Amino acid sequence: MSQDVKSGKILSPSTPWTERGVPGIQVPDEQTSLKATFTEPTIECPECHALVTRTAMSFNAYVCPQCDEHLRMKARDRLNWFFDQVQTELGQEFKAKDPLKFVDSKPYPARMSEAQTKTGETEALVVMQGLLKGIPLVACAFEFDFMGGSMGTVVGDRFVQAAEKAIADKQPLICFAASGGAGMLSLMQMARTSAAIQKMKDAGLPYLVVLTHPVYGGVTASLAMLGDVHIAEPKAMIGFAGKRVIEQTVREKLEEPFQRAEYLLDHGVIDQIVHRHALRDTVYRIVAKLMNLS
Repeated sequence: MSQDVKSGKILSPSTPWTERGVPGIQVPDEQTSLKATFTEPTIECPECHALVTRTAMSFNAYVCPQCDEHLRMKARDRLNWFFDQVQTELGQEFKAKDPLKFVDSKPYPARMSEAQTKTGETEALVVMQGLLKGIPLVACAFEFDFMGGSMGTVVGDRFVQAAEKAIADKQPLICFAASGGAGMLSLMQMARTSAAIQKMKDAGLPYLVVLTHPVYGGVTASLAMLGDVHIAEPKAMIGFAGKRVIEQTVREKLEEPFQRAEYLLDHGVIDQIVHRHALRDTVYRIVAKLMNLS
C-alpha cells in the first residue's frame, strides 16, 4: 500500500496510474501569489549579443567568452585587476572647479555632479601605486563613463602627480588611455602632461601607454602618444579627429579597419596589439627589460 502524494489517499497496488498523483509537481491554485526569483544581472556583448552574467564577465576581465570581444572596463576595476597588490591611491585631494562658469545645456557643476553619481568616481582619471608580479610601479586609468574620459584640470593634476611620484620612487609609469577628447581647459593639460612625461624620460624611467577603446582628441595628441612603448587592445579605435569628421573633410568613404588598432599597427603608429588576458604578462616583461630587472 502507498499514499498518494497529492491527495493523501491510501492507494492499493492495483490503483491505475491515471489516478495516481505525479510526485514533485505542485500546481499553485489561483489564489496563490507568485513571487519573483532573483537572477544575477547580465551584460550583453555588443558584438555577438550573448548575455553573460556580470560575475562571469568580471572573472574573464570583461572579455566576451563567446566571441572574444573586449568590453570596456571601468578604471577602478582595471587597476584592481592589473595590480597584484594596490598600495595606495593618488590624487584624491584634487577637486574640479569652474573658473569659466561654463554652461551648455546645463551648468558645469551640475554636469560634474551627474558624472560623479553615474560612475562613483570624482574625476575621469584614477591613479594607483602598487605591485605587478613583484615590480613596484604607478599606473593610471581613464574612466570613459566620466564625461567621455574628458581631460580637465584635475586629470592633468593627477597625471602630473603620478609622474612625479614615479620619479621620486624611481618606478615606471603605466597609462591606460580611454577618452573621447579633452575639456575646456585641456590645452594647458596637454602641455603639463607632456612636460611630466619628458621628466620621466630625463630620469630614465619607462612610460608605457595601453590604448583601450576609444582614444581621441587632446589625449591622443599628448600623453597617449608619448610613451616609450605603445600597446593597444584588439579593435580599439584610436585617432585625433573622429572618422566621420575626416570623411567630411576629405569627401571619401573610409572603410574598416581605418583608425582601428590593427590599422595603426600596420602603419607603424603603435608597437603591438595584446589580448587583455596577456596584457599583465606583456607589461611585466617590457618593464622588467627596460628596468634591467630580467
